[in-house]
Amino acid sequence: MATDTQKFKTVATFSEKVQADMCVALLGDNGIPAGVFGADSSYPSLGYSRPIEVKVNENDYEAAMSILAASRKAE
Repeated sequence: MATDTQKFKTVATFSEKVQADMCVALLGDNGIPAGVFGADSSYPSLGYSRPIEVKVNENDYEAAMSILAASRKAE
């Protein structure tokens, strides 16, 4: 997804992994690779205290935010 010189930026946070997976799928369908961070834990009962983040490469941030904003308007 990224080289050592690229940085990730968070485009969305969720409390449930399925929501994050749907966000990643939406971005992927629009040509933007994204990943879910913070969903895997040795202590799943503590998941509520840490948000699940969807991140993209820094270069894709603006396009990803535009796609997510358009998706929210369509709801």
